[in-house]
Amino acid sequence: MDSWDVERLNELLEQDVELREKIKEQVTDLDKKTRNMVGILNKIHSTPPESIPGLLDCVRPILHGCQTTTAAMAALVPPSQFWRWKEMWSNSLRTAVYSAALVEFLATGKLISLPEVSQILGIKDEWKDRFALVVEDYLHGLISLVNELSRLAVNAVTLGNFEAPIQISMFVKDLFAGFSMLNLKNDTLRRRFDSLKYDLKKIEEVVYDVSLRKLAPPHRKEVSI
Repeated sequence: MDSWDVERLNELLEQDVELREKIKEQVTDLDKKTRNMVGILNKIHSTPPESIPGLLDCVRPILHGCQTTTAAMAALVPPSQFWRWKEMWSNSLRTAVYSAALVEFLATGKLISLPEVSQILGIKDEWKDRFALVVEDYLHGLISLVNELSRLAVNAVTLGNFEAPIQISMFVKDLFAGFSMLNLKNDTLRRRFDSLKYDLKKIEEVVYDVSLRKLAPPHRKEVSI
């Protein structure tokens, strides 16, 4: 290896380090935004139903503010290097998916789709070789949503909201059925999916208790989500 090769290799290493630091700055910014959203959304466990819309109004501007960060990261990553750098922002992006999914469920009772999350976060199709929301990260966000909803089912009852566990149960059962039809080959994703049965059981126990005590109004026809 001659001196030119060494010099060139050092130059490439320095460029990689510089790029990593720039991406890290944007990931830190995304982390800050997602932590802020999670902190606000955590208040749903002690907030009466009539005050939930106001809480969601506090989250939406932060959620849409993630668009500037995703655009900045897409601008930094060189073409065709998405998979090289993806792990740097995966956890933050999954949390953003969770936040968007929880806001959608609390507002409409529906499941947010992958394209809808991408649109909210400002992720464009033309970035797919540099920055994208892949199915795996979307599914991780949905599993976190179910984890949180199992907790909400319990806490809603303490706030006197006896219909919430029934609505949550219908939603989670539908989502669980969808997951069951997927061919999950990723070990981490598969383990997290397997844990959903415990969340489902926890929700069903709350629904059973509410129904047994006749605390909720008569069960209405289930609406497909």
